[in-house]
Amino acid sequence: MIKVVLVDDQELVRAGFRMVLDAQPGLEVVGEAGDGAQAVELLRSTRADVVLMDVRMPRMDGIEAARRIAPGGPKVIILTTFDLDEYAFAAIKAGAAGFLLKDARPAQLIEAIHAVHSGDAVVAPSTTRRLLERFAGHLPEPGGAAPAVAVEGLTDREREVMLLVAKGLSNAEIGERLYVAEATVKTHVGRVLTKLDLRDRVQIVVYAYENGLARGASG
Repeated sequence: MIKVVLVDDQELVRAGFRMVLDAQPGLEVVGEAGDGAQAVELLRSTRADVVLMDVRMPRMDGIEAARRIAPGGPKVIILTTFDLDEYAFAAIKAGAAGFLLKDARPAQLIEAIHAVHSGDAVVAPSTTRRLLERFAGHLPEPGGAAPAVAVEGLTDREREVMLLVAKGLSNAEIGERLYVAEATVKTHVGRVLTKLDLRDRVQIVVYAYENGLARGASG
């Protein structure tokens, strides 16, 4: 049973989410909070696996609450009405495992909860596309020179895989590009995440951009 906490300053929104989630086998809403501060307090005494967190709330917003909850706590999915890149980037930096728009279909929301609970990251498709366009255009091609900070401890093949993940390619697409099995790619991705102490594929994009792999757009 996946235990979920709902955090939103609008009671009607929480009621809508509760109605959808309580109807699903394997999901249980175990608590609600009206703002980030209340959520942080609630989670000190309530065990949860996943938190659905509004981004704009009084007292403490969802980004700050995620920053306080995410380390060692339940997985956080940030929900927002606004498809803005700065919210998505801030959410990822804060440790959130997901970023979805509130108009996502119920099936998407349920799928996202299961995905983050199993260790994957979920970002609204339109936001993912723009984030990848923003970052990946500045990444060097796999096999090219890269600063030591980004490749310390990685093999050449792991570095190649890391850069291709950062460009938004799936494991299957990377396998085709490198002429290796998809299972082999998955193994390399797992090693990259472990060696760089990253949580998921979305963080690989952020890491590659922030740790010296980015180069000028003209490069």
